[in-house]
Amino acid sequence: MKKMILALAGAILSAGILSAQDMSQATELYNNGATAIEMENYTEALDYFQQALAMGNEIGDDAAELVENCKGIIPKVSLQIAKNLIKDEKYEEAAAQIEATSKLAAEFENDEIVAEAKELVPQMWLMKGKKAVELKDFAAAADAFTKSYDADTTNASTALTLAQVLGALGKTDQAVDVLQHAIWNGKEAEAKKQMGKLYVSQANAALKANKLADAVAAANKANDVEPNATACLIAGQASQKLGKSSDAIANFTKYLELQPEAKNANAITFTVAALYQQAKNNAKALEFYKKVADDPKFGAQAKQMIAALGK
Repeated sequence: MKKMILALAGAILSAGILSAQDMSQATELYNNGATAIEMENYTEALDYFQQALAMGNEIGDDAAELVENCKGIIPKVSLQIAKNLIKDEKYEEAAAQIEATSKLAAEFENDEIVAEAKELVPQMWLMKGKKAVELKDFAAAADAFTKSYDADTTNASTALTLAQVLGALGKTDQAVDVLQHAIWNGKEAEAKKQMGKLYVSQANAALKANKLADAVAAANKANDVEPNATACLIAGQASQKLGKSSDAIANFTKYLELQPEAKNANAITFTVAALYQQAKNNAKALEFYKKVADDPKFGAQAKQMIAALGK
């Protein structure tokens, strides 16, 4: 019995020595991590702290303070690694690191780091998108801005930027959808202005391609967003070519209301007069011919029409 008691005592003493040795090793690992941070070697620091944490968990109560310190610093170091990857423009690696950081921070109940990591995601992709725009790589820019927007769908400024790039890629419908979200999130004026430009660009391209019905449709969409002089002009020109005189007159008249000082105002006025004359509406034809009677270019012909219609 005495031998058994002595054996047990020896085992307890041995365990105590091992625990002390483990604690010393865990502390050394922690200190190595702190030194690595001072050297700005965050990847190495993270490895040291994670080793110290694992060892501290095995030790138990004696390492409770060390374990808590590790849990406090590990998410911060992990996030710093992600920030450094962003600086090096290694965005995909940074995204993976941020995700890992978020999981660690959540596990260690570090709400501050969880929130900071969440905020960093859209900022990172926005940064990548802007770099891509500088390089005129609009496909890459659209992908990055989409990721940024998906991470924070309340950011109306990002929505405006994404829509602009999508428009440049000819993806008008997608751009309009994103702009609608910008409107919902407080950027109504800017979004509507951009949406109108998208439809006008679409209408102009259709007119040049002689897709007249498409040109009118896109121009009408622009005017549905808000009255647009260029859209009215395009719709008027396309309608005239389609032989739809009443639609042409309506659009040209609206154009003149919106842009009375336009360089082509007298030319459009003369056209409206001629369209009214073709429609046998002599009273309106006279009204518009008289508006350009003194014009150097159209005046002589306008006076002839006035004289003819006045008989």
